[in-house]
Amino acid sequence: MFYIRRAIVEDLPTLLKLGKMVHFINLPADRDILSQKVLRSRNSFRSVADGTAALATDFDQNDKKPKRAARGLGEIINQSEMFMFVLADTDNPGCLGTSQLISCMGGKNNPNVCYKLERREMFSPGLQTGTSHTIAKLHLDPSAPTEIGGLILQPSYRGHSQRLGKFLSLARFHFVGLHRKIFRDQILAEMMAQITPDGHNLFWDFLGRRFIPLSYTEADRLCQYSREFMLSLLPREEIYLSLLPPEPRAGVGQVGIETIPARRMLEKLGFEYHGFVDPFDGGPYLHANTSEIPLIKATRKATLGEPIAATRCKTPGIVSVLQHDGDFFAVSQPYMVDADGKVRMTRAAISTLNAQPGDKIGVTDMSRPAAGKKTARKKVAKKTTKKSPRRKKTS
Repeated sequence: MFYIRRAIVEDLPTLLKLGKMVHFINLPADRDILSQKVLRSRNSFRSVADGTAALATDFDQNDKKPKRAARGLGEIINQSEMFMFVLADTDNPGCLGTSQLISCMGGKNNPNVCYKLERREMFSPGLQTGTSHTIAKLHLDPSAPTEIGGLILQPSYRGHSQRLGKFLSLARFHFVGLHRKIFRDQILAEMMAQITPDGHNLFWDFLGRRFIPLSYTEADRLCQYSREFMLSLLPREEIYLSLLPPEPRAGVGQVGIETIPARRMLEKLGFEYHGFVDPFDGGPYLHANTSEIPLIKATRKATLGEPIAATRCKTPGIVSVLQHDGDFFAVSQPYMVDADGKVRMTRAAISTLNAQPGDKIGVTDMSRPAAGKKTARKKVAKKTTKKSPRRKKTS
């Protein structure tokens, strides 16, 4: 049976291999950084379990410091809780994939850096013709949103019938729903842009590197420690992307082929692209209101009941246990709710959770989010039709 747990030190060799497959800022191919991230994640799970985790209200627009002492690598990653999830199998407890969740990114004195894209229309009355340009302007976001990222599955497990990549992704929203006060009102997903087979990004090669004299990989790694160099070297003036060659210009706001399914899944959960892109690779930033994500709405705390036969488990869902020492286990298995409101599962599922009847658990009803999203779409469509019969343009 597949399950999700927190990352441990023994996962480092596999995490390093996974980091070499992609170019995620949250999963760098650097053993020292990954080691510190695993340790930081362990401390974050413990702080949630014992009730000392920094709340989202500790990170307000005045950039107040968290009540709990900060930990970690540098000015960026030490200001909030960070959770590293790992996919495993009861027959293979090693790391099969990973994903991450960061409770708060940045702040007033350490803003997130991105480009805001805008359309600029120009017209010549004399020539009776015009042109349209896309403008990129540096945008500093002090709102410190929660961030999801670092999602990758070992190649041999991709396309699995149990949709393991989806499980790794959705487990993060399950966790947010259970510990809502720790997380911000906005969730950010920095989507991976198009990368060449040799690890290059054309947007960086033709734009970013003109201002920051580093390779794409070097700049990405440096961001683990500080954003200062970005604020000091990137221009604050408007940049006309029309000046870029066609190929890098066409990739702005787009994702790589392997990231398309992840983007579609997030958009189904309510994430939207509003013209913000990564200043390094031009990948799109997707945003969602935390409390409006159907999966989070469908998550609650409950009590685990006695085991039952698999034939009686009809409701698909994610069920998890967070133990007092910070150990976390989650499974994507069907369950039932008895007359007393207790969640009952098979004996195998309960064993995989390393739980006992009577334990406090978290549960997400996976039959509810889809229905909730469908209803929301109908309401929006009806409202739009009533107010504006004209077809809206898409970005």
